[in-house]
Amino acid sequence: MLPDSHIGGAGESGRVVGLGTIAREWGRIGITGFGGPPAHILLLRRLCVERRRWLTPEEFEDGIAATNLLPGPASTQLAVFTAWRLRGLPGALVGGACFIGPGLVLILALSVLFLAGDPPLWVLGAAAGAGAAVPAVAVQAATSLVPASFGRMGRARSARARWTGYALAGAAAAVLTGPWLVLVLIAAGLTEIAVRGRGRGRGPSNGPAPDGRTGGMGGRAAGLPLATGPLALGALGGLGAVAWVAFKVGALSYGGGFVIIPLMRDDAVHRYHWMTDGQFLNAVALGQVTPGPVVHTVAVVGYAAAGIAGGLLAAAVAFAPSFLFVILGGRHFDRLRADRRVQDFLTGAGPAVVGAIAGSALPLAAALGYGWQWGVLAAALLWLVLARRGVVLTLLAAGAAGVLAVAAGLPPA
Repeated sequence: MLPDSHIGGAGESGRVVGLGTIAREWGRIGITGFGGPPAHILLLRRLCVERRRWLTPEEFEDGIAATNLLPGPASTQLAVFTAWRLRGLPGALVGGACFIGPGLVLILALSVLFLAGDPPLWVLGAAAGAGAAVPAVAVQAATSLVPASFGRMGRARSARARWTGYALAGAAAAVLTGPWLVLVLIAAGLTEIAVRGRGRGRGPSNGPAPDGRTGGMGGRAAGLPLATGPLALGALGGLGAVAWVAFKVGALSYGGGFVIIPLMRDDAVHRYHWMTDGQFLNAVALGQVTPGPVVHTVAVVGYAAAGIAGGLLAAAVAFAPSFLFVILGGRHFDRLRADRRVQDFLTGAGPAVVGAIAGSALPLAAALGYGWQWGVLAAALLWLVLARRGVVLTLLAAGAAGVLAVAAGLPPA
């Protein structure tokens, strides 16, 4: 539970945590947090629970479950949430900014290098090599989500048939519908609400999920009202279009960091022509190998569209919902977690997210332009999916392979 008496105040020890301490500790995690959400959660737990004992283990686990119900990057929301628990609004702003800032600065600096008009040859090779491994990262991300999502749906044959249908719809949407993928994810969640609601009859909608679990894939019904958000921004072009793409990433992404790929790719490559397919692969790779949230990828897209100003705007719009959801809704997280309709939405949106992430691998692979890149992709698939190795090491190794390839005279040399 998240007791109101403890929100925005002192830690478990009763001592008020200074903003300077929050800035230093959350900034350190922002610098060293390679490896995505699992690494971020581990580092935050070590800091807040084990080392400083600002929060109890139960409070921290409740925070994970609660932030998993919100749209956008879950590990960022957990960083904002834990800082908010310690110092309220000032803590949330300082902690979140210091968690996001280091990776944002680094990825914008790398964007300047990798998206330059005439980058060095070794940069071209590293980008082509790392980009070749990105479809494998998508496959690995999708397969890692299958067990929890499939188990959440239930053992009934009809439930498993719905899971398969949602997953196929998500995969088809990622390949065919581009920026409107989010509507398919929402439709899957709403369909599951309707199906399970009929099964329960007209009983009360609130209460724990039938299986007693909370949290989930990160497909979050709290973002439903935002689905009818500023669609007009996308028609404006320029910074308005950058803001719309970033808004979808931050407020309408269900399923965690990697679902941003199918949400962004069609807009960035085909609709607005900010990047080539190869450059988009580079953007995804940069988001994976830099510290901090994977959602930093949106800053690369913003940079390609409008330079540093576009990158900063994209990051600000993408991360703003994480702050707002925690600051404005934190006191209501327990009620949200207990709402059956929220749980049903998660259950339906989850498999659609899995399918969307897996489906995004197809157009990503189709974008590979050189024969040697397919060898890198095959090796990455074996390393990630079969050997179950880490993403960061895989992308770094793929980048090194690309450098060697161009040094040997292979294209794009």
